[in-house]
Amino acid sequence: MFTPTANPPSRFEEVHVEWEADPDGGVPPARLRVYDDDSKSILARNDSPDLPFTWSLNPYRGCSHACIYCYARPSHEYLGWGAGTDFDTRILVKRNAAALLAAAFDAPSWCGESILFSGNTDCYQSLEYRLALTRACIEVCARYRNAVHVITKSNLIERDIDVLTELNRVASVRVTVSIPYFDPVLARAIEPGAPTPARRLRAMRRLSDAGILVGVNVAPVIPGLNDREIPAVLKAARDAGATRAGLIMVRLPGSVAPWFEERLHAALPGRAEGVLARIRRARGGRLNNATFGERMRGQGPEWAVAERLFHVWSDKLGYGEWPARVGPSTFRRPGGGSQLALF
Repeated sequence: MFTPTANPPSRFEEVHVEWEADPDGGVPPARLRVYDDDSKSILARNDSPDLPFTWSLNPYRGCSHACIYCYARPSHEYLGWGAGTDFDTRILVKRNAAALLAAAFDAPSWCGESILFSGNTDCYQSLEYRLALTRACIEVCARYRNAVHVITKSNLIERDIDVLTELNRVASVRVTVSIPYFDPVLARAIEPGAPTPARRLRAMRRLSDAGILVGVNVAPVIPGLNDREIPAVLKAARDAGATRAGLIMVRLPGSVAPWFEERLHAALPGRAEGVLARIRRARGGRLNNATFGERMRGQGPEWAVAERLFHVWSDKLGYGEWPARVGPSTFRRPGGGSQLALF
């Protein structure tokens, strides 16, 4: 059964469409629609002091994982679409992503900085099975020996272990798998289109066995919903080969907040109000705090307990920091050592 089309009001649109249901199906179903994205560049520059990367790459806009909390949802409003089911089912694909990346690497200004895959939407969402845009971009990175950090919720990354291993041989590969929930029923309620926690853990094990540095993000933590799951996630991820762990508080900017509230009531009606109250207590009475330096973590005694739980179990299980990147950049343009490079 398809989800009925529904979107919160957009900050850019004066008119908001409210579908009135009738016995004949007046609310149209939200069906997957795929559009070509004609962007002229593929790398996005980050200037947020909260994020430890400068460059990110997103072959897709919108995400079929349909996580009800996704902070990227308002970006669909720039396209004239909504942050609700439009974000889940109207997906833009950058079919020339690999060519755009190679062109960026060939530019004299590029000096080989690490690239984060999935700074916005998941680069291994379901369309990647068929289109393989992410794989093509990683192949470009391997050809140019450019370091990569991938963040994903999908076990599809297992498909690309061969090219990731090759890139890891000549440069640096780090993979962080987001696992907010250990309970598969809870995960399905909040992340309806994403692979189960067990499948993500299996992918982590295979990546680690291949010699790739793997970490886990317990993100986002939703107070009153999955904070009790922190020890179980950390233990399972450590058993699967993760050596680094991160913790991030749920972010509900703009139109994400009303969408999250609506979907939470639909998915977990008996728990929704208690969870929303806990989020507000951790956000100074609001559902979101956009202040740099504060937006990735909460406040108050309840959030302090969650942070303490995370750090106690991280220390107990032996999590640490990944080794710092030292030495000269591995980046090389193919054929860059030939005489042709002099012209």
